[in-house]
Amino acid sequence: MAVTGAFPPSKPDWSNIEVIHRNVLPPRSTFSLYENYAKALSQDINSSCSLSLSGTWKFHHSNNPFEAPQDFEQPSYDASQWPDIQVPGHWQLQGWAHPHYSNINFLIPVDPPNVPFEGNQTGSYVRKFTVPERFAGQQLRLRFEGVDSAFHLFVNGQEVGYSQGARNPSEFNITAAVAPQGENTIAVKVYQYCDGSYLEDQDQWRLSGIFRDVFLLAFPKSHIRDFHVKTLLDAEYQDAELTIAVDVAGDGPVTMTLVDDKGHTVVTESKKAINGTGVDFKTAITRPRKWSAEDPQLYKLILSFGGRFIVQNVGFRKIEITSGIYRVNGKRIVFRGVNRHEHHPVYGRAVPYEFMKNDLLMMKRFNINSIRTSHQPSDPRLYSLADELGFWILDEADVECHGFATIDRTALTYEEKNLGFRERIELIYGSSARWTSDNPEWQAQYVDRAVQLCARDKNSPSVVMWSMGNEAFYGCNFQSMYDKLNAMDGTRPVHYEGDRETKSSDIWSQMYLSPTELIAQSKIANHGKSLILCEYAHAMGNGPGNLQEYVEAFYAHPRLQGGHVWEWSNHGLETVDKQTGEKFYAFGGDFGDVPHNSTFCLDGMVASDHTPTPGLIEYKKAIEPVQLNGCEGQVVTIINRYDIISLDHLRCEAFIIGDGLKMSVGEIAIPAGIAPHTEATLHLPNLDYPIFEGEIFLQLNFRLKTTTQWAECGHLVTSGQLQLSGHSILVTKESESAPPAIVSTPTSLCITSPSSTWKFSLTAGKLTSWKKGDHELIHGALGPELGIYRAMTDNDVKVDGLDWNEKFLPISQPHTRSVTWEVKQLSSSVEVVVQARLAPPVLSWSFATTTTYKFSNSGRVRIHSQGEPEKLGLNLPVTIPRLGLTLALPPALETVEWFGRGPGESYKDKKQSQLFGNWSNSVDELFYGYEHPQETSNRTDVRWVRANFGAQDGFSFMASHYTSKDLDAAQHPFELRQSRKDYVLLRLDADHHGVGSGACGPKTLEEYSLKPKAFSFEIELE
Repeated sequence: MAVTGAFPPSKPDWSNIEVIHRNVLPPRSTFSLYENYAKALSQDINSSCSLSLSGTWKFHHSNNPFEAPQDFEQPSYDASQWPDIQVPGHWQLQGWAHPHYSNINFLIPVDPPNVPFEGNQTGSYVRKFTVPERFAGQQLRLRFEGVDSAFHLFVNGQEVGYSQGARNPSEFNITAAVAPQGENTIAVKVYQYCDGSYLEDQDQWRLSGIFRDVFLLAFPKSHIRDFHVKTLLDAEYQDAELTIAVDVAGDGPVTMTLVDDKGHTVVTESKKAINGTGVDFKTAITRPRKWSAEDPQLYKLILSFGGRFIVQNVGFRKIEITSGIYRVNGKRIVFRGVNRHEHHPVYGRAVPYEFMKNDLLMMKRFNINSIRTSHQPSDPRLYSLADELGFWILDEADVECHGFATIDRTALTYEEKNLGFRERIELIYGSSARWTSDNPEWQAQYVDRAVQLCARDKNSPSVVMWSMGNEAFYGCNFQSMYDKLNAMDGTRPVHYEGDRETKSSDIWSQMYLSPTELIAQSKIANHGKSLILCEYAHAMGNGPGNLQEYVEAFYAHPRLQGGHVWEWSNHGLETVDKQTGEKFYAFGGDFGDVPHNSTFCLDGMVASDHTPTPGLIEYKKAIEPVQLNGCEGQVVTIINRYDIISLDHLRCEAFIIGDGLKMSVGEIAIPAGIAPHTEATLHLPNLDYPIFEGEIFLQLNFRLKTTTQWAECGHLVTSGQLQLSGHSILVTKESESAPPAIVSTPTSLCITSPSSTWKFSLTAGKLTSWKKGDHELIHGALGPELGIYRAMTDNDVKVDGLDWNEKFLPISQPHTRSVTWEVKQLSSSVEVVVQARLAPPVLSWSFATTTTYKFSNSGRVRIHSQGEPEKLGLNLPVTIPRLGLTLALPPALETVEWFGRGPGESYKDKKQSQLFGNWSNSVDELFYGYEHPQETSNRTDVRWVRANFGAQDGFSFMASHYTSKDLDAAQHPFELRQSRKDYVLLRLDADHHGVGSGACGPKTLEEYSLKPKAFSFEIELE
């Protein structure tokens, strides 16, 4: 007798391109039902006709779907001994398997639409519930706001349905399966991978599970299925037609009521629905208050039908593209935005509401006006917050398949690999589309994601643009998505960066162009569309640099309409080092995940705990809504860089700033009604200041006049300075007393003045000891030494850093050639001149340097250093990281004072947010600890810091307890702390290389690059 069999007995839903959903209700807008008008107006979901099923569930983890517990969905199955899991949440963050970070690569063998059997981790979830009495006799639904990546649903042992599309909601009618009284069992089988995973290859931690809320919903027999609100402004943007299309089940009156922010009824109207026929309202609204991100004037729409009430935010606004310019309510918009992934350092993408709200509040306080929901629809609660606080939302579909590019990149021929970067990318992207994006078999999968996006978020006024996804190449399926979005909505433009020829996109979108490239692109007339940078200024580690150049381009060229910095937050996950017990934020590889993309997830404007980085502080300044443009006499010219509103909500206060001087000029009147994008003048009748030797700056602070939803009255919106007078030249009066005494040995000099004793090494060519009385000022003989290296930043590593390592810059140092000394009677000083060669091992390049030390009888030391690259040296570095002196100071030094830019870190291309003034901080407070240790905490444009730099521009200092070697070696802050020195490393730099954004984008711009060339600088120590 023949024995036959097959495994699996049928094609699994999760590996079947033909199955996207089974028994899932049509997608709809995000709304809740309420039992009365007052509850609806409260918009409190806890008062709605819903029961939250979030919380503690029972959980079982299996390595594949076939090994999941059999019959676990049956009410009789005893899961009481299973461990608990929190919903929303990810199982990798609650003790099962581990997180895995990947930027581009798929983590499974690439064979679309098939996914592996083995290794397709499966989570089995179980919980009990009882139907509330108030739900009796109604249609019962289960709504999952997000499950990664696919799942089957069972109720009381009955299979209800299946759904995939990890970041989209799924709603099921479970009425027939539910026991109206007594206990019910929900069982959910969640799969780590499904065929849809090929479209969910976003740059993020790969995490699985029920990661958004779950609700039991009650709908009466007659109910609203869905509705669509449109606000159609007239050509003058004054009056509007409010249209509401309501889809219903059942018969009866449908009532719509529009109320303003005071609760006053603007209009109310009723129409009768018959046999489930939809109802359309068209109502003229005279001069409604207009909604914008800058002035989010909201109305509330209340719809009632079948004894239930729905509330929806309504904002009157009109989006259009005219003459190649994107406009809202007729005004040209500049997106001053960020890309926001959903991230929490403990909960991953299961972001608590208050944490998410704090993100948006912080964005408003830092002048950010736009969010791209990279690269998937966000938690639905975000959109109501955005409506209320005011953001332009670029709402993105859950589509990315970047990993196919890896396949085609590795298949390039030798000749193709040697093409230019952009030619190579175009070649790869052109071929990679064949897998899914330009494959008609995948059309339904792509279109489903567009439908889910639009259906859910179509009524949100803050959503001002649809985005069809990210880094998924271009093909016929994007045209299908575009057509579907326009058919469903038609009031918003459609964006997709991968559509390089804008065949299926209303916006011309680019990534990571340099400012020069961006301006050149804006002059290409054949697109005839506005250009936005959907990603730019990659904010990885210490950076981004040259933000100001981008922003100036946005305002100088009308078709350039801003962009979204990559990205809002670092994605570090909080974990503990097993050896030390110290807490840190993990990146790719820290969980043993292979392959991974290491620190590339640490690329945000806020740290993993969502506190601001220096990069966010710089971005706030770059996108400031009020710009200072100049000062003539008692008149200051400003520019209003808001897009919609005037400056009437701000007040201005003025100060005079100098070294040791801060004087109030008082409050300055801001003229009423300054139009957006226009200049205006401020008059300062009391602009008077004492005769002052040194620099004078006029500082203007612009603060909120009143408390808003996002900040208190007095919040500092922006602050700027204008220089009124230049700085003075360093002049030190020479002593008329006898010069210091000098005693020489074969290898050293000892120089003595009344207040100081110096020791100078002739072999090292540097100062090794400086005693004032009994106090040693130099630690460990580490006196001032000329150097050109600093620790690398993430932005250095891929470009300049490759050259620095190849040229051995990290181990370059000065080598003494000769030392001469002379007593100078006229200047009462001893002069020591060191000829040296600053060079690395292995190679022949070098700088020939001359450093002159002038030891004065008064106890001062003036150091003059000059040099130039030696002409015979080959392999000279293209750039150098810095140029200056490094010395070690004793542990007793803990406070640093300076006059210059501060109080935060600054570099030549990242300094506009740091204003001139007198500042003081401890060494520890000066240090900003990046989650991946690197160069940090420089202060530039400094005039003095216990060392007088005089009139030389661009001088910087950095004081810390870590050497460049320490910073380069450490991978995490806890490792860096183990190398902490008890003394202070003080770096005094005449010049430095900018930070740029080369981790993913343009390297440091030429004007901020430090080239190896002749140099000369001087400092004075006392």
